Amino acid sequence: MPASVPLPIALTCGEPAGVGPELAQKAWKTLGASLPFFWIGDPSHLPQGCPVQVIDRPGQADPAQGLPVLPQPMPGSLTPGIPNRDHAQGVIEAIARGVDLVRDGAALALCTAPIHKKALQDGAGFGHPGHTEYLAALTGTPRVVMMLASDQLRVVPATIHIPLSEVPGKLTRELLMDTIRITHAGLRRDFGISAPRLAMSGLNPHAGEGGKMGREELDLIAPLVAELQAEGMNIIGPMSADTMFHAAARSRYDAAIAMYHDQALIPIKTLDFDRGVNVTLGLPIVRTSPDHGTALDIAGRGMANPTSLIEALKMAARMGAARQS
Repeated sequence: MPASVPLPIALTCGEPAGVGPELAQKAWKTLGASLPFFWIGDPSHLPQGCPVQVIDRPGQADPAQGLPVLPQPMPGSLTPGIPNRDHAQGVIEAIARGVDLVRDGAALALCTAPIHKKALQDGAGFGHPGHTEYLAALTGTPRVVMMLASDQLRVVPATIHIPLSEVPGKLTRELLMDTIRITHAGLRRDFGISAPRLAMSGLNPHAGEGGKMGREELDLIAPLVAELQAEGMNIIGPMSADTMFHAAARSRYDAAIAMYHDQALIPIKTLDFDRGVNVTLGLPIVRTSPDHGTALDIAGRGMANPTSLIEALKMAARMGAARQS
């Protein structure tokens, strides 16, 4: 690859029976040489007729010659919509290879296609709840933060995939402090925002309404925000979650920190469903992912919308460049 061409993005295959392979082809057709990336997976899993450039190393990737593919052979047959447990180990290895290539400086950033967690557990004893936890383990990162980002909103859920009844007990000072600090550092390092502005939601309706509808805001969130403000951090809250996501409110912060999954994901999926990107903050590498699942029900039918993957690749390139600078 000529020196003037930026390092490519490593795109992992995700679940072969899902929409990942066809989305990779569509993204390559759309982006071409404007954003070089290579796909780590089994070339036979790509849609029939997809032009492929098999490479031995990322530096050989030339989108003009076809979709660059770093082969990850996988045994067993492929039937769109039906995961094959024989592919599980190959999918896991593709993720690990992508991480290594970014850490070694051969790729600028990592973009991951959606995986099917049950297929990985059944086929290879995958011991992690999902991509994020596996990436943290691979890189030895004690705590990471999930951000959903688009041009209209960046939002971070402090707690993620747990029952709503468990959220209050999980909202500790340590968790919230780590979430805020990792988010703040990520905005500086990966988004190039020198003085990030943060907003924190409350947990309860109307941010507790002075203790009438819960005391988490008074006892935990407000004192923590005041402490960080005293340190010089530009952070406001706790804010009532039902009034912090309209356009005027969003203009006053660079990222919002919400207390639980739906409080964070409903606004971004309502505002920008197709362009939302999943970002993992706190890792020693840049990692993005489209904000959707494997879509087994439409896999192999050519119906999958590549917009979220394209946006994830673009965001990975911007974040990688910001981190380099």
